[in-house]
Amino acid sequence: MSWTLENTYAKLPKIFFREQKPEKMPTPTLVTFNEELAKMLGLDLTEASPEIFAGVKLPPGSKPIAQAYAGYQFGHFAMLGDGRAVLLGEQITPKGERFDIQLKGSGRTNFSRNGDGYAALSPMLREYIISEAMYSLGIPTTRSLAVVLTGKEVVREKILQGAVLTRVASSHIRVGTFNYISAFGTPENTRTLADYTIARHFPEIENAENKYVLFLREVATQQARLIAKWQCVGFIHGVMNTDNMAISGETIDFGPCAFMDAYDPAAVFSSIDTEGRYSYENQPKMGAWNLSRFAESLLPLLHENEDKAVEIAENEIEIYWRNYNEFWQSNMRAKLGIAEECETEIFAELLDLMAAHKLDYTKTFREFPAVPEPLAEWQQKWQTRFTCVPKNNPAVIPRNHRVEEALLAAERGDFSVMHKFLTALRQPFNDSPEYSQPPPKNFCNYRTFCGT
Repeated sequence: MSWTLENTYAKLPKIFFREQKPEKMPTPTLVTFNEELAKMLGLDLTEASPEIFAGVKLPPGSKPIAQAYAGYQFGHFAMLGDGRAVLLGEQITPKGERFDIQLKGSGRTNFSRNGDGYAALSPMLREYIISEAMYSLGIPTTRSLAVVLTGKEVVREKILQGAVLTRVASSHIRVGTFNYISAFGTPENTRTLADYTIARHFPEIENAENKYVLFLREVATQQARLIAKWQCVGFIHGVMNTDNMAISGETIDFGPCAFMDAYDPAAVFSSIDTEGRYSYENQPKMGAWNLSRFAESLLPLLHENEDKAVEIAENEIEIYWRNYNEFWQSNMRAKLGIAEECETEIFAELLDLMAAHKLDYTKTFREFPAVPEPLAEWQQKWQTRFTCVPKNNPAVIPRNHRVEEALLAAERGDFSVMHKFLTALRQPFNDSPEYSQPPPKNFCNYRTFCGT
Protein backbone atom coordinates (compact mmCIF):
# COMPACT_ATOMS: atom_id res chain seq x y z
CA MET A 1 0.00 0.00 0.00
CA SER A 2 1.19 3.53 -0.70
CA TRP A 3 1.90 4.64 2.85
CA THR A 4 3.26 8.16 3.39
CA LEU A 5 3.23 8.24 7.19
CA GLU A 6 4.64 11.09 9.25
CA ASN A 7 4.83 11.31 13.03
CA THR A 8 4.56 14.92 14.15
CA TYR A 9 2.59 14.09 17.31
CA ALA A 10 5.28 11.61 18.36
CA LYS A 11 7.79 14.47 18.24
CA LEU A 12 6.03 16.26 21.09
CA PRO A 13 7.41 15.90 24.65
CA LYS A 14 7.06 12.42 26.13
CA ILE A 15 4.35 13.50 28.56
CA PHE A 16 1.90 13.46 25.64
CA PHE A 17 2.21 9.75 24.76
CA ARG A 18 3.90 6.41 25.37
CA GLU A 19 5.62 4.36 22.69
CA GLN A 20 3.48 1.26 22.22
CA LYS A 21 3.51 -1.49 19.61
CA PRO A 22 0.22 -3.27 18.89
CA GLU A 23 -0.13 -6.83 20.09
CA LYS A 24 0.50 -9.66 17.62
CA MET A 25 -2.89 -11.14 16.78
CA PRO A 26 -3.02 -14.84 15.88
CA THR A 27 -5.14 -15.09 12.70
CA PRO A 28 -6.21 -11.73 11.28
CA THR A 29 -9.00 -11.91 8.70
CA LEU A 30 -10.34 -8.93 6.78
CA VAL A 31 -14.07 -8.34 7.38
CA THR A 32 -14.62 -5.05 5.58
CA PHE A 33 -12.45 -2.53 3.80
CA ASN A 34 -13.42 1.02 2.85
CA GLU A 35 -12.21 1.35 -0.73
CA GLU A 36 -13.49 4.90 -1.20
CA LEU A 37 -11.66 6.11 1.90
CA ALA A 38 -8.53 4.19 0.92
CA LYS A 39 -8.43 5.99 -2.44
CA MET A 40 -8.79 9.35 -0.71
CA LEU A 41 -5.86 8.45 1.55
CA GLY A 42 -3.77 7.44 -1.46
CA LEU A 43 -3.61 3.75 -0.60
CA ASP A 44 -3.30 0.88 -3.09
CA LEU A 45 -6.57 -1.08 -3.08
CA THR A 46 -4.91 -4.31 -4.25
CA GLU A 47 -2.90 -4.67 -1.07
CA ALA A 48 -5.51 -4.43 1.67
CA SER A 49 -3.58 -6.38 4.26
CA PRO A 50 -5.34 -7.90 7.28
CA GLU A 51 -1.91 -8.21 8.92
CA ILE A 52 -1.43 -4.42 8.77
CA PHE A 53 -4.96 -3.67 9.94
CA ALA A 54 -4.51 -6.04 12.88
CA GLY A 55 -1.11 -4.61 13.81
CA VAL A 56 0.80 -7.80 13.02
CA LYS A 57 2.82 -5.91 10.40
CA LEU A 58 3.47 -2.19 10.58
CA PRO A 59 3.28 -0.02 7.46
CA PRO A 60 6.49 1.81 6.54
CA GLY A 61 6.95 5.04 8.44
CA SER A 62 4.99 3.87 11.50
CA LYS A 63 5.96 5.03 14.96
CA PRO A 64 3.22 3.48 17.09
CA ILE A 65 2.21 5.36 20.22
CA ALA A 66 -0.62 5.40 22.75
CA GLN A 67 -1.81 8.95 23.40
CA ALA A 68 -2.25 10.30 26.91
CA TYR A 69 -5.43 12.12 27.88
CA ALA A 70 -7.84 12.49 30.76
CA GLY A 71 -11.55 13.15 30.78
CA TYR A 72 -14.52 14.32 32.76
CA GLN A 73 -16.58 11.14 32.61
CA PHE A 74 -20.17 11.89 33.61
CA GLY A 75 -18.81 14.99 35.32
CA HIS A 76 -15.98 13.29 37.25
CA PHE A 77 -12.31 13.73 36.37
CA ALA A 78 -10.38 10.56 35.49
CA MET A 79 -6.96 9.77 34.09
CA LEU A 80 -7.46 7.80 30.87
CA GLY A 81 -5.38 7.56 27.69
CA ASP A 82 -5.46 5.12 24.79
CA GLY A 83 -6.16 1.95 26.72
CA ARG A 84 -6.86 -0.18 23.65
CA ALA A 85 -5.69 1.90 20.72
CA VAL A 86 -2.42 2.65 18.98
CA LEU A 87 -1.70 5.58 16.67
CA LEU A 88 0.49 4.36 13.80
CA GLY A 89 1.16 7.80 12.33
CA GLU A 90 -0.28 10.50 10.10
CA GLN A 91 -1.02 9.61 6.48
CA ILE A 92 -0.35 12.41 3.99
CA THR A 93 -2.87 12.17 1.16
CA PRO A 94 -2.22 12.98 -2.50
CA LYS A 95 -3.89 16.36 -1.80
CA GLY A 96 -1.49 17.05 1.06
CA GLU A 97 -4.06 16.50 3.81
CA ARG A 98 -3.01 14.88 7.09
CA PHE A 99 -5.01 12.08 8.77
CA ASP A 100 -4.29 9.98 11.85
CA ILE A 101 -4.28 6.23 11.29
CA GLN A 102 -5.20 4.44 14.52
CA LEU A 103 -5.75 0.78 15.39
CA LYS A 104 -8.54 0.35 17.94
CA GLY A 105 -8.68 -2.94 19.86
CA SER A 106 -5.03 -3.78 19.30
CA GLY A 107 -4.18 -4.88 22.85
CA ARG A 108 -3.04 -3.51 26.19
CA THR A 109 -1.12 -0.25 26.56
CA ASN A 110 0.34 1.70 29.47
CA PHE A 111 -3.07 3.33 29.83
CA SER A 112 -5.17 0.14 29.93
CA ARG A 113 -5.61 0.18 33.71
CA ASN A 114 -7.71 -2.97 34.37
CA GLY A 115 -8.82 -3.39 30.76
CA ASP A 116 -7.62 -6.09 28.40
CA GLY A 117 -7.04 -3.72 25.48
CA TYR A 118 -9.19 -5.72 23.07
CA ALA A 119 -12.34 -4.94 21.17
CA ALA A 120 -15.19 -7.22 20.14
CA LEU A 121 -16.51 -7.51 16.61
CA SER A 122 -19.94 -5.91 17.07
CA PRO A 123 -18.82 -2.61 18.63
CA MET A 124 -16.18 -2.18 15.92
CA LEU A 125 -18.71 -2.83 13.17
CA ARG A 126 -21.14 -0.44 14.86
CA GLU A 127 -18.53 2.30 14.66
CA TYR A 128 -17.82 1.43 11.03
CA ILE A 129 -21.50 1.54 10.09
CA ILE A 130 -22.46 4.70 11.94
CA SER A 131 -19.33 6.71 11.18
CA GLU A 132 -19.77 6.03 7.47
CA ALA A 133 -23.46 6.96 7.72
CA MET A 134 -22.52 10.22 9.43
CA TYR A 135 -20.01 11.00 6.68
CA SER A 136 -22.65 10.44 4.00
CA LEU A 137 -25.06 12.70 5.89
CA GLY A 138 -22.49 15.50 5.69
CA ILE A 139 -21.72 15.49 9.42
CA PRO A 140 -18.06 15.93 10.48
CA THR A 141 -16.82 12.58 11.72
CA THR A 142 -13.92 10.25 12.18
CA ARG A 143 -14.08 7.46 9.62
CA SER A 144 -13.39 3.73 9.42
CA LEU A 145 -10.92 2.21 6.98
CA ALA A 146 -11.13 -1.47 7.89
CA VAL A 147 -12.29 -4.05 10.41
CA VAL A 148 -10.46 -7.33 10.89
CA LEU A 149 -11.21 -10.36 13.00
CA THR A 150 -8.15 -11.13 15.12
CA GLY A 151 -8.68 -14.81 15.92
CA LYS A 152 -8.50 -13.88 19.60
CA GLU A 153 -11.39 -14.35 22.01
CA VAL A 154 -12.62 -11.37 24.01
CA VAL A 155 -14.20 -11.94 27.41
CA ARG A 156 -17.11 -9.65 28.28
CA GLU A 157 -20.44 -10.92 29.65
CA LYS A 158 -19.74 -13.83 27.32
CA ILE A 159 -17.00 -14.97 24.97
CA LEU A 160 -16.92 -12.76 21.85
CA GLN A 161 -14.92 -12.58 18.65
CA GLY A 162 -12.03 -10.12 18.84
CA ALA A 163 -11.66 -7.43 16.20
CA VAL A 164 -9.57 -4.36 15.37
CA LEU A 165 -10.95 -1.22 13.74
CA THR A 166 -8.68 1.08 11.72
CA ARG A 167 -9.90 4.58 12.49
CA VAL A 168 -9.08 7.66 10.41
CA ALA A 169 -9.30 11.14 11.94
CA SER A 170 -8.09 14.66 11.30
CA SER A 171 -6.42 14.07 14.65
CA HIS A 172 -7.19 12.32 17.92
CA ILE A 173 -6.52 15.42 20.03
CA ARG A 174 -9.40 15.76 22.47
CA VAL A 175 -10.66 18.22 25.03
CA GLY A 176 -9.50 15.50 27.42
CA THR A 177 -5.95 15.85 26.07
CA PHE A 178 -5.93 19.42 27.32
CA ASN A 179 -7.57 18.36 30.60
CA TYR A 180 -4.70 15.89 31.10
CA ILE A 181 -1.90 18.34 30.35
CA SER A 182 -3.51 21.00 32.54
CA ALA A 183 -3.75 18.57 35.46
CA PHE A 184 -0.41 16.74 35.16
CA GLY A 185 1.82 18.97 33.05
CA THR A 186 3.06 22.54 33.14
CA PRO A 187 1.67 25.75 31.60
CA GLU A 188 4.46 25.43 29.04
CA ASN A 189 3.21 21.92 28.14
CA THR A 190 -0.25 23.42 27.60
CA ARG A 191 1.23 26.10 25.35
CA THR A 192 3.12 23.45 23.37
CA LEU A 193 -0.05 21.41 22.84
CA ALA A 194 -2.08 24.49 21.92
CA ASP A 195 0.56 25.66 19.43
CA TYR A 196 0.73 22.21 17.85
CA THR A 197 -3.06 21.96 17.58
CA ILE A 198 -3.42 25.46 16.14
CA ALA A 199 -0.77 24.73 13.50
CA ARG A 200 -2.48 21.48 12.59
CA HIS A 201 -6.14 22.51 12.62
CA PHE A 202 -6.37 26.31 12.63
CA PRO A 203 -3.28 27.63 10.83
CA GLU A 204 -5.12 30.80 9.81
CA ILE A 205 -4.87 32.10 13.41
CA GLU A 206 -1.31 30.96 14.05
CA ASN A 207 0.17 34.46 13.85
CA ALA A 208 -2.72 36.32 15.47
CA GLU A 209 -1.90 38.41 18.55
CA ASN A 210 -4.72 36.82 20.58
CA LYS A 211 -4.42 33.38 19.00
CA TYR A 212 -5.31 31.39 22.14
CA VAL A 213 -8.59 33.27 22.56
CA LEU A 214 -9.28 32.68 18.87
CA PHE A 215 -8.32 29.03 19.36
CA LEU A 216 -10.99 28.63 22.05
CA ARG A 217 -13.49 30.39 19.80
CA GLU A 218 -12.68 28.21 16.79
CA VAL A 219 -13.03 25.00 18.77
CA ALA A 220 -16.31 26.22 20.30
CA THR A 221 -17.65 27.19 16.87
CA GLN A 222 -16.81 23.79 15.43
CA GLN A 223 -18.59 22.08 18.33
CA ALA A 224 -21.64 24.34 17.97
CA ARG A 225 -21.85 23.48 14.27
CA LEU A 226 -21.38 19.75 14.93
CA ILE A 227 -23.95 19.42 17.72
CA ALA A 228 -26.51 21.42 15.73
CA LYS A 229 -26.11 18.88 12.93
CA TRP A 230 -26.53 16.00 15.40
CA GLN A 231 -29.75 17.52 16.71
CA CYS A 232 -31.19 17.97 13.24
CA VAL A 233 -30.84 14.29 12.31
CA GLY A 234 -31.88 12.94 15.72
CA PHE A 235 -28.44 11.57 16.61
CA ILE A 236 -27.62 10.86 20.26
CA HIS A 237 -23.92 10.38 21.00
CA GLY A 238 -24.59 8.71 24.31
CA VAL A 239 -21.32 9.42 26.13
CA MET A 240 -20.28 13.06 25.67
CA ASN A 241 -17.39 12.98 28.13
CA THR A 242 -14.56 15.43 27.46
CA ASP A 243 -12.35 12.58 26.24
CA ASN A 244 -14.94 11.98 23.51
CA MET A 245 -14.90 15.55 22.18
CA ALA A 246 -12.39 15.99 19.36
CA ILE A 247 -10.75 19.39 19.02
CA SER A 248 -11.15 19.10 15.24
CA GLY A 249 -14.95 19.18 15.54
CA GLU A 250 -15.36 15.61 14.28
CA THR A 251 -17.72 13.08 15.85
CA ILE A 252 -15.58 10.53 17.67
CA ASP A 253 -16.15 7.29 19.63
CA PHE A 254 -19.38 5.63 18.53
CA GLY A 255 -20.01 3.53 21.60
CA PRO A 256 -23.56 3.70 23.01
CA CYS A 257 -24.82 6.03 20.27
CA ALA A 258 -28.13 5.77 18.43
CA PHE A 259 -30.55 7.61 16.15
CA MET A 260 -34.03 8.41 17.43
CA ASP A 261 -37.06 6.83 15.81
CA ALA A 262 -40.07 8.43 17.56
CA TYR A 263 -39.18 11.97 18.59
CA ASP A 264 -38.48 12.25 22.30
CA PRO A 265 -36.36 15.14 23.58
CA ALA A 266 -35.48 13.13 26.70
CA ALA A 267 -34.35 10.08 24.70
CA VAL A 268 -31.42 8.12 26.14
CA PHE A 269 -30.17 4.83 24.72
CA SER A 270 -26.93 4.29 26.64
CA SER A 271 -27.23 1.65 29.33
CA ILE A 272 -24.78 3.55 31.54
CA ASP A 273 -26.51 6.95 31.32
CA THR A 274 -29.04 6.21 34.04
CA GLU A 275 -29.63 9.88 34.91
CA GLY A 276 -30.06 11.14 31.34
CA ARG A 277 -27.02 13.42 31.49
CA TYR A 278 -26.36 12.91 27.77
CA SER A 279 -29.95 12.78 26.55
CA TYR A 280 -30.86 14.23 23.17
CA GLU A 281 -32.12 17.52 24.62
CA ASN A 282 -29.04 17.90 26.86
CA GLN A 283 -26.42 17.57 24.11
CA PRO A 284 -26.07 21.33 23.40
CA LYS A 285 -25.76 21.99 27.15
CA MET A 286 -23.15 19.24 27.51
CA GLY A 287 -21.23 20.77 24.63
CA ALA A 288 -21.06 24.03 26.59
CA TRP A 289 -20.09 22.17 29.78
CA ASN A 290 -17.24 20.36 28.01
CA LEU A 291 -16.05 23.59 26.40
CA SER A 292 -16.00 25.20 29.83
CA ARG A 293 -13.60 22.45 30.96
CA PHE A 294 -11.53 23.12 27.83
CA ALA A 295 -11.46 26.83 28.60
CA GLU A 296 -10.31 26.09 32.16
CA SER A 297 -7.35 24.19 30.73
CA LEU A 298 -6.44 27.20 28.58
CA LEU A 299 -6.77 29.87 31.30
CA PRO A 300 -2.99 30.44 31.68
CA LEU A 301 -2.84 31.20 27.95
CA LEU A 302 -5.91 33.43 27.73
CA HIS A 303 -4.61 36.18 30.02
CA GLU A 304 -1.92 36.59 32.69
CA ASN A 305 -4.58 37.83 35.10
CA GLU A 306 -6.72 34.89 36.19
CA ASP A 307 -9.89 36.93 36.71
CA LYS A 308 -9.53 38.44 33.25
CA ALA A 309 -8.87 34.98 31.78
CA VAL A 310 -12.08 33.67 33.37
CA GLU A 311 -14.01 36.64 32.00
CA ILE A 312 -12.67 35.91 28.49
CA ALA A 313 -13.58 32.23 28.79
CA GLU A 314 -17.12 33.02 29.94
CA ASN A 315 -17.59 35.38 27.01
CA GLU A 316 -16.49 32.67 24.59
CA ILE A 317 -19.03 30.23 26.03
CA GLU A 318 -21.75 32.85 25.46
CA ILE A 319 -20.56 33.10 21.85
CA TYR A 320 -20.85 29.29 21.62
CA TRP A 321 -24.52 29.51 22.58
CA ARG A 322 -25.23 32.25 20.05
CA ASN A 323 -23.49 30.26 17.33
CA TYR A 324 -25.25 27.04 18.27
CA ASN A 325 -28.67 28.66 18.11
CA GLU A 326 -27.88 30.22 14.74
CA PHE A 327 -26.61 26.92 13.31
CA TRP A 328 -29.58 24.96 14.65
CA GLN A 329 -32.16 27.44 13.34
CA SER A 330 -30.44 27.56 9.96
CA ASN A 331 -30.50 23.77 9.73
CA MET A 332 -34.16 23.63 10.76
CA ARG A 333 -35.09 26.24 8.18
CA ALA A 334 -33.37 24.09 5.55
CA LYS A 335 -35.30 21.01 6.73
CA LEU A 336 -38.60 22.88 6.35
CA GLY A 337 -37.65 24.76 3.21
CA ILE A 338 -37.88 28.17 4.86
CA ALA A 339 -35.69 30.68 3.05
CA GLU A 340 -35.85 33.53 5.54
CA GLU A 341 -35.33 33.93 9.26
CA CYS A 342 -38.52 33.28 11.19
CA GLU A 343 -39.91 33.09 14.69
CA THR A 344 -38.38 30.24 16.68
CA GLU A 345 -41.83 29.18 17.91
CA ILE A 346 -42.49 27.62 14.51
CA PHE A 347 -39.90 24.97 15.38
CA ALA A 348 -40.86 24.68 19.04
CA GLU A 349 -44.53 24.08 18.22
CA LEU A 350 -43.67 21.45 15.62
CA LEU A 351 -41.32 19.55 17.92
CA ASP A 352 -43.77 19.71 20.83
CA LEU A 353 -46.47 18.15 18.63
CA MET A 354 -44.07 15.49 17.37
CA ALA A 355 -43.13 14.60 20.94
CA ALA A 356 -46.73 14.54 22.15
CA HIS A 357 -47.82 12.19 19.33
CA LYS A 358 -44.58 10.15 19.24
CA LEU A 359 -44.07 10.87 15.54
CA ASP A 360 -41.05 9.42 13.79
CA TYR A 361 -38.41 12.15 13.57
CA THR A 362 -36.85 11.21 10.22
CA LYS A 363 -40.06 10.17 8.46
CA THR A 364 -41.99 13.29 9.51
CA PHE A 365 -39.45 15.67 8.02
CA ARG A 366 -38.84 13.52 4.94
CA GLU A 367 -42.53 13.35 4.01
CA PHE A 368 -43.32 16.95 4.88
CA PRO A 369 -45.45 18.84 3.81
CA ALA A 370 -47.70 15.73 3.59
CA VAL A 371 -47.95 15.84 7.36
CA PRO A 372 -49.83 13.37 9.58
CA GLU A 373 -53.12 14.44 11.09
CA PRO A 374 -51.70 15.71 14.43
CA LEU A 375 -49.72 18.36 12.51
CA ALA A 376 -52.54 19.56 10.25
CA GLU A 377 -53.49 22.57 12.40
CA TRP A 378 -49.85 23.55 12.85
CA GLN A 379 -49.26 23.29 9.11
CA GLN A 380 -52.29 25.47 8.34
CA LYS A 381 -51.01 28.10 10.75
CA TRP A 382 -47.55 28.25 9.22
CA GLN A 383 -48.17 27.07 5.64
CA THR A 384 -47.05 30.32 4.01
CA ARG A 385 -43.57 29.86 5.49
CA PHE A 386 -42.34 26.57 4.06
CA THR A 387 -41.78 24.73 0.80
CA CYS A 388 -39.93 21.70 2.09
CA VAL A 389 -37.25 20.21 -0.15
CA PRO A 390 -36.91 16.46 0.57
CA LYS A 391 -33.20 16.50 -0.35
CA ASN A 392 -32.53 18.39 2.89
CA ASN A 393 -33.99 15.51 4.91
CA PRO A 394 -32.54 12.00 4.85
CA ALA A 395 -34.69 9.03 3.93
CA VAL A 396 -32.18 6.51 5.28
CA ILE A 397 -30.43 6.68 8.64
CA PRO A 398 -28.79 3.87 10.62
CA ARG A 399 -32.00 2.90 12.37
CA ASN A 400 -31.34 0.85 15.46
CA HIS A 401 -33.23 -2.24 14.38
CA ARG A 402 -31.29 -2.33 11.10
CA VAL A 403 -27.97 -1.85 12.89
CA GLU A 404 -28.79 -4.72 15.23
CA GLU A 405 -29.88 -6.88 12.31
CA ALA A 406 -26.52 -6.30 10.60
CA LEU A 407 -24.49 -6.93 13.77
CA LEU A 408 -26.31 -10.15 14.65
CA ALA A 409 -25.77 -11.49 11.14
CA ALA A 410 -22.09 -10.54 11.31
CA GLU A 411 -21.63 -12.41 14.57
CA ARG A 412 -22.90 -15.50 12.72
CA GLY A 413 -20.37 -14.90 9.95
CA ASP A 414 -22.79 -13.33 7.44
CA PHE A 415 -21.47 -9.88 6.49
CA SER A 416 -23.73 -9.47 3.46
CA VAL A 417 -26.49 -7.88 5.58
CA MET A 418 -24.10 -5.17 6.75
CA HIS A 419 -22.69 -4.48 3.29
CA LYS A 420 -26.17 -4.16 1.79
CA PHE A 421 -27.15 -1.78 4.59
CA LEU A 422 -23.98 0.28 4.04
CA THR A 423 -24.85 0.66 0.36
CA ALA A 424 -28.16 2.29 1.32
CA LEU A 425 -26.55 4.43 4.03
CA ARG A 426 -24.09 5.89 1.53
CA GLN A 427 -27.05 7.39 -0.38
CA PRO A 428 -29.11 8.68 2.57
CA PHE A 429 -31.18 11.16 0.57
CA ASN A 430 -32.47 8.52 -1.85
CA ASP A 431 -35.74 6.80 -1.01
CA SER A 432 -35.37 3.17 -0.04
CA PRO A 433 -38.50 1.03 0.46
CA GLU A 434 -36.43 -1.41 2.50
CA TYR A 435 -34.48 0.95 4.76
CA SER A 436 -36.64 4.08 5.05
CA GLN A 437 -39.30 2.58 7.29
CA PRO A 438 -39.49 2.99 11.10
CA PRO A 439 -38.94 -0.10 13.25
CA PRO A 440 -41.68 -2.65 13.91
CA LYS A 441 -43.81 -1.94 16.97
CA ASN A 442 -42.26 -4.84 18.89
CA PHE A 443 -38.82 -3.16 18.67
CA CYS A 444 -38.85 -1.11 21.87
CA ASN A 445 -36.86 -0.32 25.03
CA TYR A 446 -33.68 -0.35 22.94
CA ARG A 447 -30.40 0.02 24.85
CA THR A 448 -26.83 0.43 23.65
CA PHE A 449 -23.57 -0.50 25.35
CA CYS A 450 -20.05 0.88 25.47
CA GLY A 451 -18.24 -2.24 24.23
CA THR A 452 -15.48 -2.08 26.82
